[in-house]
Amino acid sequence: MNRYFYNISGGNVRTLGPSALAALLEGIIKVVPAALLVDLFNTFYLSFTDPASGLDTTRLWSVCAILVVWLFVSYGAYSLLYDKSYRAAYKLAADGRLKLAEHIRHLSLGYFGKRDPGDMTNLLLSDYGQVEHTISHNLPQLISAIVLPLLAFTGFLFLDWRMALAMFMALPIGILLLWATDSLQARLSEKHVQAKNEAASRLQEYLTGIREIKAHNLGGKRFERLRQSFDRLKRDSIRLEGIMGPIILSAMLLTRSGMTIMIGIGSYLIVGGTLTLPVFLLFLLIGTRVFDPLTVVLLSYGEMRYSAYSAQRIMDVQRERTMQGQAPVDASGAIRFDQVSFGYNPDTPVLSKLSFAIKPQTITALVGPSGSGKSTVTRLIARFWDVDSGTISIGGQDLREASPEKLLQQLSMVFQDVYLFQDTIGNNIRIGKMDATQEEIEAAARRACCHEFISQLPQGYDTPVGEGGSTLSGGEKQRVSIARALLKDASIVLLDEATASLDPENEAAVQQAINELVANKTVIIIAHRLKTIQHADQILVLEQGKLVQSGTHEQLSARPGVYAGLWSLQQQAEGWQVK
Repeated sequence: MNRYFYNISGGNVRTLGPSALAALLEGIIKVVPAALLVDLFNTFYLSFTDPASGLDTTRLWSVCAILVVWLFVSYGAYSLLYDKSYRAAYKLAADGRLKLAEHIRHLSLGYFGKRDPGDMTNLLLSDYGQVEHTISHNLPQLISAIVLPLLAFTGFLFLDWRMALAMFMALPIGILLLWATDSLQARLSEKHVQAKNEAASRLQEYLTGIREIKAHNLGGKRFERLRQSFDRLKRDSIRLEGIMGPIILSAMLLTRSGMTIMIGIGSYLIVGGTLTLPVFLLFLLIGTRVFDPLTVVLLSYGEMRYSAYSAQRIMDVQRERTMQGQAPVDASGAIRFDQVSFGYNPDTPVLSKLSFAIKPQTITALVGPSGSGKSTVTRLIARFWDVDSGTISIGGQDLREASPEKLLQQLSMVFQDVYLFQDTIGNNIRIGKMDATQEEIEAAARRACCHEFISQLPQGYDTPVGEGGSTLSGGEKQRVSIARALLKDASIVLLDEATASLDPENEAAVQQAINELVANKTVIIIAHRLKTIQHADQILVLEQGKLVQSGTHEQLSARPGVYAGLWSLQQQAEGWQVK
């Protein structure tokens, strides 16, 4: 139970305290009317059994006055319960989502390669929604269901131990039934969550790839995968409800049977003269109040058990180790790879004992066939991953000891696949410097050769670009990305195929923007078009994750090797024609 509360609260059980106290107060208040009604009945009962004493009207008016006060107290209790429960639930969920999102931001990108995007979406939305509902609805009921029977049983033992035992004798059997099937509920919940994540992933894949699906007439095939995932979700949902429903109903009937047993034994004791009618009535009325929260909790047991699995998933992510390091980075120093080995998975190494040095304020080009490790080098410099062995250092500082935040402040990145957020163009450029003024944004856009096309848009810099920048062309998105980097003005610039797959006009504009970006910077550039890197200070040629050649364009093209072969092929390709 402690683990359940710990996970549900995101590791901060104290946040549930106000909600728990309010629920306990509300549960106790529910019992008061039953006790007062018993007292009223007892007053009338005594007036009939002892006519000489008459009806105690003073007591009747006192009970009525207490009932009036109880109305106001109960209203306050319900208001307090609503305020504490719902506010606590919404605040915990909102703060928890932000905390988890911030935690995820500090995880290695390798972690995301192991998780399905649909799974992460469900984690932040669906799982937290489940936890939020549990805290606001199920948790108060659970507290009442635990505390009220304990208080009632203790008090009833002093009143009549036989009736107390009769009332609660079936409760342990119902709880035992749920405990015995707990592992089954956990397995069913896990399978259902997996099916839900699979359905979300297939739907996301279908919507994201709808252009390719339509272009290649893959609708039937792709839709079949989506249909199968939804069918699995349906089957697992029915299985979860169909198996656990009868079990939970059986536990609820066993628990409620305590009232039937108590009525039977109470009737026998009244006939035998060892139990008075007012005491029997007290057990009957208060018993219904005690069993009401128990019944509600049992009905929602499956939901609470499901939320426990959701909370466990959230806590598992929160326990994932973030990238460590606090040391600052001197970006004015050299970048060094010393015997670096790395692979995205243990069985497939991408880099093998790679060593080289990049001097400050120079341009270094990475060249090699696809899969040689060029992009991996730039991502390791940005510390998107940590190396498996060896050392990467900037200014003599091992990146594994460097602060990821301080490191990224020193880097500007322009990749081939540019992602723009669903926001205005101005705000997408402002990502490079969140406190930038409008004048600074426009100045960066002019240097990136994109001010002209932005000015022609209906709302200028306030024009929304759609998710992923879907309303802009590839060249326009590249120039916006370069404007970001110019605005950031970092000391180290990483360029990964920034001019690939662009038409000549856009390539010329992007190349001009890149020239503005790299002035007086330490630049690492990946390019398949070797003519764009002829003036690089050094060229590193990679093949199968190893450095096979290094030097200037003149040096490498003059001697046999990988670079000379690539250069020769590209020279021949320029003369190719379609006949």
